[in-house]
Amino acid sequence: QVQLVQSGGGLVQAGGSLRLSCATSGRVFSTYVMGWFRQAPGKEREFVASVLGPDDGGDYADSVKGRFTVSRVNVENTVYLQMNSLKPEDTGIYFCAATTRYSRLSGFWDYWGQGTQVTVSS
Repeated sequence: QVQLVQSGGGLVQAGGSLRLSCATSGRVFSTYVMGWFRQAPGKEREFVASVLGPDDGGDYADSVKGRFTVSRVNVENTVYLQMNSLKPEDTGIYFCAATTRYSRLSGFWDYWGQGTQVTVSS
């Protein structure tokens, strides 16, 4: 079993930055692909970014590429999402997730954090 506990998020003006953190416990962190998803009101949960290992550059949705950076520190059992140049359309609940079966589809992810609200005002 893997437990994911998120922190960060909040309210920021357009153009601002936020950093999300996701700390894990349970089974060996390094064996999991870690990722971030988000869900806007009335919309489906969508893939944001994922990272395989500490030296992996990450996989990003086109909508966030060049603005968001995903990273992981295995010795801390933590994955981060640095979000820069935020836009109002980035508003939503952000979830971290873990899987052993990589896919951008949320159904392939096994464990989820509790979610954290990110609101970007215009």
